[in-house]
Amino acid sequence: MFDIENCILYRNFAQGNILEDMAKALDMCCKEPENPEKSKPLFYSCMNRLVEMANTYGFTGNLWNNYLTYLLVNHENAFSTSCEITGPEKGSLNDLALHDFSIFKELYNLEFTAFENFYGTAACCHLINHYESGSNSGKHFNARIRNRLCSLSQLLADSVTPEEFLEHMVAFYKDYGVGKLGLHKAFRLEHKTTEDKVEIVPITKIAHVHLDDLVGYEIPKKKLIENTEAFLAGKPANNCLLFGDAGTGKSSSIKAILNQYYDRGLRIIEVYKHQFQDLNDVIAQIKNRHYKFIIYMDDLSFEDFEIEYKYLKAVIEGGLERKPDNILIYATSNRRHLVRERFSDKEDRNDDLHTNDTVQEKLSLVSRFGVTIYFGSPEKKEFQEIVRTLAKRKGIQMDEKELLLKANAWELQHGGLSGRTAQQFIDYLLGQQ
Repeated sequence: MFDIENCILYRNFAQGNILEDMAKALDMCCKEPENPEKSKPLFYSCMNRLVEMANTYGFTGNLWNNYLTYLLVNHENAFSTSCEITGPEKGSLNDLALHDFSIFKELYNLEFTAFENFYGTAACCHLINHYESGSNSGKHFNARIRNRLCSLSQLLADSVTPEEFLEHMVAFYKDYGVGKLGLHKAFRLEHKTTEDKVEIVPITKIAHVHLDDLVGYEIPKKKLIENTEAFLAGKPANNCLLFGDAGTGKSSSIKAILNQYYDRGLRIIEVYKHQFQDLNDVIAQIKNRHYKFIIYMDDLSFEDFEIEYKYLKAVIEGGLERKPDNILIYATSNRRHLVRERFSDKEDRNDDLHTNDTVQEKLSLVSRFGVTIYFGSPEKKEFQEIVRTLAKRKGIQMDEKELLLKANAWELQHGGLSGRTAQQFIDYLLGQQ
């Protein structure tokens, strides 16, 4: 029996039921080797769950080793979180990790094909050791993370000593981080029930947009990049408000920033207006991690009867607790001042003894964003340049005069001059080919 209960740091795995049941099955095999039928159902239940997990995450090769590796890279403990992004730590934590890794090293040496003769079954155990994943599997990890995890699994299995095992784990933690915050780029908030604490849930499918894909807007992109790079470098940086006309690339710029700086520890958490009450809990969960977090609020605006903006002001800047250095807020909006104002408000001010205070109350939210970046609708020539550039990138073969004539007709019927309209036009042409 493997001494998994003797681990000190690596305990209580979120998906450790396969490991626990496999240990029970092996214990039964050792105690009653003459009675294989007693442990056989539990053993093959573990095999079933390994295959299901492989289909979920796209694992290939030795599924048992992949499963163990999955447990290790997702387990957040004192050692793993201290190694994420910053690299190896010195002191007693290393010795405790070596103790646990010596136990896991024995688990990696488990040879499943030996059970085929023991249970008198076909070569299914061999398939577990040399599994080939289908093309439609692996929806929970992107290919880069999945392949790195499978290669790490092989490195750990080939490690000769616990010290070598530790080196490979530290290298992974430094490059990719640990747990869901390390292995994923973007997150949303979720309550399983109304009473449960807010949970940060990974978003597994992110648009692969890059800053170079956004034609034009060089000055706005430059301001966004400079602020983000200062943030990642540990220098003073500001909350950002990207405002302007619809379809001009505000949200796409945020996604592009995430894709560009993910490798440097940048993560994004998407938050909606009705979730502002959870912001303090979210900040408490992420403030002591080594990643840099952008709390992202898309299409942020408030009607005059909505008061959530008052709560947001206190969270951004104004409460007793200082906002952690590893957190910024980026928001996009079609409104410059976020809170809606109407001409009828002027009539109401006639009855207001402190008119200036009322105006400042509504404008004070936008002042919490130290950097405001304007994205305006392109002029006709700029729109046509966007169309030409996108058509060239997509390999659309069409006379330029005809292309621009069709683009002009399209924008008149589909939302006017904007980058979004240009992209929709190009998508239409691709669909007609």
